[in-house]
Amino acid sequence: MTRVIHTGDTHLGYRQYHRPERREDFLAAFRRVAEDAVEDDVDALVHAGDLFHDRRPDLPDILGTLSILRDLADADVPFLAIVGNHETKRDAQWLDLFESMGLATRLSDDPVTVGDTAFYGLDFVPRSRRDDLDYDFEPHDAANAALVAHGLFEPFDYADWDTERLLAESTVDFDAVLLGDNHEPQKAEIEDTWITYCGSTERASADEREDRGYNIVEFDEQVSIRRRGLPTREFVFVEVELDEGEGVERVRERVGQYDLDDAVVVVHIEGEGDPVAPASIEEYADEAGALVARVTDHREVTDSGEIDVNFADPDDAVAERIREMGLSEAARDIDETVRASKTADSNVTDEVERRVRDILDEGDDAAFRAAESETADADPTGESATTDDAAEPTPTEEPTKTDGGDAGEEQSADAEAGPDSDPDTEGNGQPSLGDFE
Repeated sequence: MTRVIHTGDTHLGYRQYHRPERREDFLAAFRRVAEDAVEDDVDALVHAGDLFHDRRPDLPDILGTLSILRDLADADVPFLAIVGNHETKRDAQWLDLFESMGLATRLSDDPVTVGDTAFYGLDFVPRSRRDDLDYDFEPHDAANAALVAHGLFEPFDYADWDTERLLAESTVDFDAVLLGDNHEPQKAEIEDTWITYCGSTERASADEREDRGYNIVEFDEQVSIRRRGLPTREFVFVEVELDEGEGVERVRERVGQYDLDDAVVVVHIEGEGDPVAPASIEEYADEAGALVARVTDHREVTDSGEIDVNFADPDDAVAERIREMGLSEAARDIDETVRASKTADSNVTDEVERRVRDILDEGDDAAFRAAESETADADPTGESATTDDAAEPTPTEEPTKTDGGDAGEEQSADAEAGPDSDPDTEGNGQPSLGDFE
């Protein structure tokens, strides 16, 4: 029997809302996952991509990651990982550095056997290059096999990766596919293979309302998958429906009903009331002790039509427009350099020229091919899945954004449950979501 923690989308280094405290929160969440792995004495900690939020993490993020990986190594808990879309580089990956230091194992088409399970890896691959994949994996002699991959896989909403084709063409029969990229934890079965997303460890978007956590996966005669929650910074979501004549005082009254101390406060305003200046509500929440407050106002104005002003995640609006434009991979890379990277303004021209030359040297004509516009179809249920793009676009990722609730996840004792059992509790006093519904 092999028992592992399946995590991913830790997005280390993400300075959400431009607050250093949020950057620390993302590192703290990953540290908690590693501490749980050591305390539970699992056979491995498996990371399904997007360890970092950016391909160029800052030194404090790298040092913090090294500290956590050393703790895992000291406890003899292997760290098995793949490369996601946010962190991928054109040359050597950060994961290669950690592997060279003996702190990580980068999974590939060669099996890495832990206990009685062989683990394989499939890094994020842009959609334009997936037709060239042959899913040719080296054989193994273990009792079980698992593939760790990053992308939006079927049968889940907003998928663009054919899971049935992967399983049919693979030279290895997988008992489970452990996924990253979608921040909402999900689970499904295709043929005899479990397909599961672990969800993110911190809220990378204001739309990720449910609790954060990770999967505990047990490989035996059958595969058991259970959710475990993580304690994270409180997000307070305030819904305000304004009647005619109501305005800022009503919004303040609703916001004041919550404990805002050190919380991220997200206010959604709807209805017919008077105009509300978001800054006045954000200032009110700040004075009440909130770490940060953002206001979203969705209302109709008779003289100018419908307005949709989102102060919670301005990067989302930019990412959505870029997706609609159908830019090529090279164009998205240039956009990131000009708009979102850490490149100094005075160096942008040289950096853009360098990147274009790199692509030309690689002979990748597909990088200059225009992509189709990617306006996601609305979910008939009114819900949406949350992927990495909700956090912030990255030039080498395939643009796909969907945002929405993330199924919660909590912890408790050593009473492990299979995929169809009821929620229970397991060690450390963290509530457990049990299994997916």
